[in-house]
Amino acid sequence: MLATALTVIAIVTQDQSALRAAPKDSAAQQAVLWQGDSLEIRGQKGDFLQVYDHRRERAGYIKASQVRVQSLKAEAAPELLSIVRFLKETPGSEALGISYAAAYLRAVPAGQIDGEVFAALGNMSDRLARRATAGRSGKAGDALAAHVEVAASYGMNLVSYERDGQVQLCSNGEAQRRVLTLPSTDIQKALAALSLTRHECVPPTLTPPERFAFDNWRADVLERVSLAKLPEVLKNRLHLRKAGVWASLAYQRARRPEVGPNAAREAASRAIDELAAINPAELMESDANAYSDAAIRVGASRWAAEPGLPQTPTKVAAGLGVRVSAGQPGETCVHLVDAKHDEKNPLLTRCTWGLVWPASTAVAPQGDALALAVQPLDTWREMWVFRKGADGWTVDVVPPALDTPNLGYVEFAGWVPGGQQMLAAREVRSGDRYRTTFETVSMNTLVTDKQADKPSSLTPFYRWQSPLWKAGTVAVR
Repeated sequence: MLATALTVIAIVTQDQSALRAAPKDSAAQQAVLWQGDSLEIRGQKGDFLQVYDHRRERAGYIKASQVRVQSLKAEAAPELLSIVRFLKETPGSEALGISYAAAYLRAVPAGQIDGEVFAALGNMSDRLARRATAGRSGKAGDALAAHVEVAASYGMNLVSYERDGQVQLCSNGEAQRRVLTLPSTDIQKALAALSLTRHECVPPTLTPPERFAFDNWRADVLERVSLAKLPEVLKNRLHLRKAGVWASLAYQRARRPEVGPNAAREAASRAIDELAAINPAELMESDANAYSDAAIRVGASRWAAEPGLPQTPTKVAAGLGVRVSAGQPGETCVHLVDAKHDEKNPLLTRCTWGLVWPASTAVAPQGDALALAVQPLDTWREMWVFRKGADGWTVDVVPPALDTPNLGYVEFAGWVPGGQQMLAAREVRSGDRYRTTFETVSMNTLVTDKQADKPSSLTPFYRWQSPLWKAGTVAVR
């Protein structure tokens, strides 16, 4: 970093600017400089400035046309802020904008600092993180990597997380936290809260207790943002983020009996309410994926809003049903029972480390099949199908998709008369694409026979969908 006594600096404005050993184009190159690099000015000779690069600890000469000489006195602060306002919305100029923001913070009197400059820093670091995550090859990739290093030299470090073989870069959040603590507009606070609570920037290495604490912190950050004066578009984005965070908390609370019997139900109900609060007329096309993402997260945990937590066995009527009991520590065992077979002598038992939602139990009219929702992850819900065959009862798992568990759910939606098919709704993210389907599933193979993107486009689904499913699902919205 530059010495604090400096009152004038040179900010590099062009990428791949050469720091040379002498004031001429033919002199040896000492280093390659990038936009946003700050230099101490020690003199001038002709078209060159004599400078010192404190980051690289190199002295040399640079063409005056490749830098902008900038005063760091208090009277220069308004000019610096106006440049920051321009650059904060200029893609590709994040490193330069961060440099000017740092210069502004050195020039402005401490009592005049508010959240605006930190909001700009947060916006630019987020955009730089998105560019770096997308990645580029060749010279463009070299420039991008250099811009990340320049930003880091001002304390705007990016943190990286690896998921499914891909690297996600995120802002370190320091600037956004300052926005929430300094005098800031409601819009600035809302944007800072959205940046701090991004789902893709939740560290994947967190232990369950750490993740629970982190998600509670995310929920608290979002709660502190006032919605009253925000534009509808921004309100929608906050509702979507809250829906996803509360859906995750519903799953985590359900795994923690010590938080109380109604804690998971309250969180799941809050997630559903936040999703329902979306104003469709103000939902931007650019938010379509975020809407699908939030809906899948809520759909995966929606059974937590229904009475009957995994820790409480369900009452069994005269017909087919299930009971759940504790297995090994953290494990839940599902017992298939009927009038003649109780929990101690079940028709079939299967155990899981996931959450079992007994309230989701759906029994076929013939009494030869039963569907049950089981949630192994906060963003992934499967369907267990119990079937009676010639050799007795079996159970199979129907996952939302066949790839690595990431984001998705599949749920029972009704029985087709005749006992040969059942209805299922499925929402899943595959790569960067979101897909919602309504299907008829063969009871013999559990393979999808037909599917459509709307219930009305599939005759059996339109005719035989369960009213209870339709009343509770988020797949139809």
